[in-house]
Amino acid sequence: MQFITYFLVYPILWVISKLPWKIFYAFSSCIFFILYYIIRYRRKTVTQNLQLVFTDKTPQEINEIRKGFYLHMCDMFLEMIKSISISDKEMKERFKVTNMDKVYELEAKGENIMVFMAHYASYEWSNVVDIQTDFQAVAVYKQVGNKYFDRLVHRIRARFGSRLVTSKEAMKTITEENLSKDNLHMYALISDQSPKIYNATFWADFMGIKVPVFLGGEVLSKRLGLNVYYLKVEKVKRGYYEASLVTLTEDSKNCADYSIVQSYLKALESQIYKNPQYYLWSHKRWKHRNATIPEGATVV
Repeated sequence: MQFITYFLVYPILWVISKLPWKIFYAFSSCIFFILYYIIRYRRKTVTQNLQLVFTDKTPQEINEIRKGFYLHMCDMFLEMIKSISISDKEMKERFKVTNMDKVYELEAKGENIMVFMAHYASYEWSNVVDIQTDFQAVAVYKQVGNKYFDRLVHRIRARFGSRLVTSKEAMKTITEENLSKDNLHMYALISDQSPKIYNATFWADFMGIKVPVFLGGEVLSKRLGLNVYYLKVEKVKRGYYEASLVTLTEDSKNCADYSIVQSYLKALESQIYKNPQYYLWSHKRWKHRNATIPEGATVV
């Protein structure tokens, strides 16, 4: 059944990826209209999240952010499909890293680095860094249930040099690779998801609400002595993004516990407050806000 689903859907995805840009974004606008006005995909979740975070905004302002989010979300996920066939040249034109000199400086040091990312703007096109440096980008991801689509995700990202490891394999794989020092690696983690409540050992304010926070990236960085950066991605206009590496710490082993992840959350918050429509409001980031904090957990 999985193969049949893939067999039927993949040709459609390929055709979408080959559409000229004007038609491509016109198609995205059509998808937006269907999702927002007809299917009303996760409208309740998105509205609740926005109301939780922006208590000072009027219903009209919430609606404007919500509409902007849905339009951006449709663009972003179709851009993921566009990655099936987009060229290296187009990718570099549409996703620019503004401080490549910093990337080259890190590359020259010959040390592996950790990069925190977020569900903001475009995280799928960020692997453009791979085709411009000697870093081997290793992205930690959640495995797709359909094994054929999981292979497609691998194939799309491998086009630009990235390699994927599942969240279950990440700790072991990154530790072993860092010790071997055979290649230069850039480890990328999207760290703004909500962990399972039984794994919630650290709680912090995110957008003014106390939530559990993943610590895997900080734990690995401190253990292995990795310099840590935040990939700050901004949407310039439809189909165009700019990113920069922002230093979180270049002395991870001597950082106070939880300081790295707190710096990351503050950097992300700043972006969200500035342009909230580009954050992924459809995921349930604040679902544990009213949960009983597990005994022994650290709360700041």
